[in-house]
Amino acid sequence: MPGATPTQTGAMLHQYGAAQSGYGVAPPTHLGPTVNGQGSTVLQHQLGQRQQPSLTYDPYSGVAHGDGSADADRAPSGNPSTSVHSSPDRNQGMQYRYAANSGASSAATAGQTAAPSSSGSDDEEEEEEEDEEAGGDTSSSSTGSASPVPNSYDSVEGGSYPDAVPPPSTTANRTGSYGSYGYPSMPPAYQQGPAHTDPAPSVDPYSQPGYNQFSQPFPNLSQLSAALGGVSGVPELEVEALRPVNLLQERNLLPPRPLEAPEPNLSPGLKKVNCSPQTFRCTLSSVPQTQALLNKAKLPLGLLLHPFRDLQQLPVITSSTIVRCRSCRTYINPFVTFLDQRRWKCNLCYRVNDVPDEFMYNPVTRSYGEPHKRPEVQNATVEFIASSDYMLRPPQPSAYLFVLDVSHNAVESGYLRHFCDSLLENMDKLPGDTRTRVGFLTFDSTIHFYNLQEGLSQPQMLVVSDIDDIFIPSHDSLVVNLKESKELVKDLLTSLPAMFSQSRETHSALGPALQAALKLMSPTGGRVTVLQTQLPTLGAGALQSREDPNQRTCTKEVQHLGPATDFYKKLSLDCSGQQVGVDLFLLSSQYADLASLACISRFSAGSVFFYPSFHHVHNPAQLEKFQSDLKRYLGRKIGFEAVMRIRCTKGLSIHTFHGNFFVRSTDLLSLANVNPDSAFAVQMSIEDTLADSSLACFQAALLYTSSKGKRRIRVHTLCLPVVSQLSDVYAGADVQAITCLLANMAIDRSVSSNLSDARDALVNAAVDMVGAYRSNVSNLQQSGLVVPAAMRLFPVYILALLKQRALRTGTSTRLDERVFAMCEFKMQPLQQVMRMVHPDLYRLDNMSDKGALHLNDAVVPQPPLLRLSAETLSRDGAFLLDSGHVFYLWIGGCCSETFVRDVLGCPNYASVPPDMSHIPELETPLSERVRAFLDWLQENRAFSSVIHVVKEDASARSAFSQHLVEDRSESASSYHDFLQHIQQQVSK
Repeated sequence: MPGATPTQTGAMLHQYGAAQSGYGVAPPTHLGPTVNGQGSTVLQHQLGQRQQPSLTYDPYSGVAHGDGSADADRAPSGNPSTSVHSSPDRNQGMQYRYAANSGASSAATAGQTAAPSSSGSDDEEEEEEEDEEAGGDTSSSSTGSASPVPNSYDSVEGGSYPDAVPPPSTTANRTGSYGSYGYPSMPPAYQQGPAHTDPAPSVDPYSQPGYNQFSQPFPNLSQLSAALGGVSGVPELEVEALRPVNLLQERNLLPPRPLEAPEPNLSPGLKKVNCSPQTFRCTLSSVPQTQALLNKAKLPLGLLLHPFRDLQQLPVITSSTIVRCRSCRTYINPFVTFLDQRRWKCNLCYRVNDVPDEFMYNPVTRSYGEPHKRPEVQNATVEFIASSDYMLRPPQPSAYLFVLDVSHNAVESGYLRHFCDSLLENMDKLPGDTRTRVGFLTFDSTIHFYNLQEGLSQPQMLVVSDIDDIFIPSHDSLVVNLKESKELVKDLLTSLPAMFSQSRETHSALGPALQAALKLMSPTGGRVTVLQTQLPTLGAGALQSREDPNQRTCTKEVQHLGPATDFYKKLSLDCSGQQVGVDLFLLSSQYADLASLACISRFSAGSVFFYPSFHHVHNPAQLEKFQSDLKRYLGRKIGFEAVMRIRCTKGLSIHTFHGNFFVRSTDLLSLANVNPDSAFAVQMSIEDTLADSSLACFQAALLYTSSKGKRRIRVHTLCLPVVSQLSDVYAGADVQAITCLLANMAIDRSVSSNLSDARDALVNAAVDMVGAYRSNVSNLQQSGLVVPAAMRLFPVYILALLKQRALRTGTSTRLDERVFAMCEFKMQPLQQVMRMVHPDLYRLDNMSDKGALHLNDAVVPQPPLLRLSAETLSRDGAFLLDSGHVFYLWIGGCCSETFVRDVLGCPNYASVPPDMSHIPELETPLSERVRAFLDWLQENRAFSSVIHVVKEDASARSAFSQHLVEDRSESASSYHDFLQHIQQQVSK
């Protein structure tokens, strides 16, 4: 650029004025469907006749989209193999194997993370639609086709229901393989026969053996005594789920081990191949036959998905044919019906489809004529690898841009040096290959770009001071190949902390920095990582403090839970359209308006990390957590250009989405980036009766580009029985999934309406459930608060939600901390959400080897879970409370000196420091057992948890006691008072 003279990084460089037109924000008309209940008209349905607020999980004709935001851990059947081929006298067969760690495999299928692939933002599953475009057999999708890919989400993914589908043409024999993994030619005996078309569904789609009718009623309560005696033949688990529990009398409601998801009432064969509940689960493991029955139960119907979860084993399939329903485009799965060897019936729309000739070959048994034994039909979670020939543009490399706050506040917090050190240590762990690209951008009151082009002796800083009209000073040297410019990148990371160490610039131009980041990343897409330490004060997106510290303990209304400006939402939607995901790390000691800033991640499918009161010296626990989180973040798997479509059995429909994404259409989510730590929730409704169905199925298909440049489709299928009895619905209720879905709905309500409405609606959800059970199911004439055993923890969980930082009142809560807690409910998988809602409490000083796990030559104790009540604690014990992101180790005043000495390294209780935040590594058996247990707990979650040692007589114990949701003390928020309130409301 004329007049621009770049200098070395040692000095502030030439100040660039405006040379191009400013960045334009997309007009509101491009915002698309509103998510999380914001900006759209949502019909509010009351539960029953009650006038108090209730969460809207009753259906309505329209579809509201949530703002928000599927892998099975179950070991697949069959024998793992690295490659399966046909016999020597035939061409090479389909490659099929189990890939460890979510699909890492041989060079042919190269890795599970990838450079932004070519199909860009407008194609969910390109390889599937090629046959339709070519007029070929639409029952499958051939990766050998060369027809163009339509530039549209819906047409590419195949979500429509065509009025007329052309009859399939006879599939020609393939004499060669596509790439190196084609199907062998079919022998004459296995040529495709005449096309069978039967678009009209039959009454019972599951007529073959193994697909039994699962609508037998569970016993009502008057039959339970006989059933428990073993004379009725009713399965024991079902009887236990319906066992009446009087909450006012029974104290020990918590099981000794973490609560498991209820098992659907399916045949053993279907149970074996069903999707793992850790990946895909439903709030009701028995789906009501009608909406009227669902309304009568007063329970929400919804799905919880963790689609990109890290897996130990994942069936990865490379083939020339991906078999799908010709009508609804459902992937073939374990729950379809094979009418014979030549036809299969879709389990979602019931259309009869032909079995392609290629699918007749079984790569596991290396034989023909066994389509029902194919890996796609034996596993509820599979991943297909599609050829790069079917992408809209050539595969792009992984691209990472780091946007760093370098204002005085940032420098003083000390985060910059620790970030640079962590990136230097983990640079080689960034997912990608030899084409991986990386760039850096820093900002305070100006924007600083860095020329890292290969051949320079030092990085060059280019400064743009006109933040009102941002432009890119160079387009070919700011995001560079990491391998070629690694030494320059290392030099920059080494020198960055010192470059700004004397900065006195207090302003922050975050908005213009994000505009510049989008301009840099638009050509390829990728991931933008933003580290911010204060309230943005300059340029577009500038914010002002909205928090009143005097209102933190407000008992009525909490203001400013929504964004102050739509700038960040609009920019986020622009990022999503260019396949750019934005992750936000907020390291702030003061209010930074996270309610506004979080929008940049929410609609671009990014993540939000928050470290309140961060300081590298004064808050070592937060520093340790930041370093640990950053290490995982830099190395965790990533998918680019992702989209996810959710399909369900005919008669069911999607109501609302929750999570971080952009809703592309009624059932299609646009995910610029997808990571293994993000989860989604979906509210469902029943539009038509399911009386003709014995099973209901849901399928989530996630298309993404791996960091190795491979286009992949991960498919999860969940099967549940359809029931006609209300007792069956209650017996199959998943209380944790219901709680998680209600939490998402309550957070939407608190933003769209107000916090008090959301809290009232949660209480009413518990009241309505208890009242509906009492009126329609229970035949017992007894006083008290009676619920089925499956829902015995529901009031506890609702009370725990009301005490959560996101929804609580009357307790001093910083606005940013409240908003981040709300974000966590939208982002986190179920297991992490439930740890935050209802923490796990263990006693550590008397652990035994009973039930201990033996892992890698280490003994991991398994102490039982304890009730979250003060009466559970004893002064002579040591108790660990696991609340998700924080471990609290409570040490009683009379705890044994042996535990204090061997675990904490202190001679006695009095010498334990009040701010202790780590467990020392001592060579004592007790220390090894405690640390093994803590490490085991940490391994089961995505984010690191800090530990605080809390003494009984320390003021910090309030942080511990606020989690005791089952405490029956005489306080306004006690569990006993809450139960009494529910009983009073039910009796009205």
